[in-house]
Amino acid sequence: MIKKIDINNRKKAQEVLNVQIPSYNMEAKIIGTYEIPPLKDTVDKLQQCGETFFGYYSQDKLCGAISFKIENNEMDIHRLIVDPKHFRKGIAQKLLEIAEAQKGIESIKVSTGSKNTPAVRFYIKNRYQKVNEVKVNELISLTHFEKKI
Repeated sequence: MIKKIDINNRKKAQEVLNVQIPSYNMEAKIIGTYEIPPLKDTVDKLQQCGETFFGYYSQDKLCGAISFKIENNEMDIHRLIVDPKHFRKGIAQKLLEIAEAQKGIESIKVSTGSKNTPAVRFYIKNRYQKVNEVKVNELISLTHFEKKI
């Protein structure tokens, strides 16, 4: 079941962080560096981020989440995370569909590590167009995608 998460609730924010850290640890392993900002998040940072969160729950346990901001009919997806114990179950797909179904959206932007081939393939499969690639530092480059709704 997917439901909105009240990120201002400290317990809920901790649940998100408990999924986010293992999820981004997997990305870090894939891209070859653990120097990615989401791994440094805290409960307080999540509560102050200003993002809207939705979570995928199985038997009342959070298995995945998506967060985004909407401004001027444009959605910017900030995180799409799935607990590695629940990979390959279609959770990311269901969360992306919930985000894409938000009212008043004309376009969606999302970025992922360029070396994160599973995520890159996921967005391409969902008809996101590669906009550009930006080198952040010697170890990290980000691929930016966009989709018109």
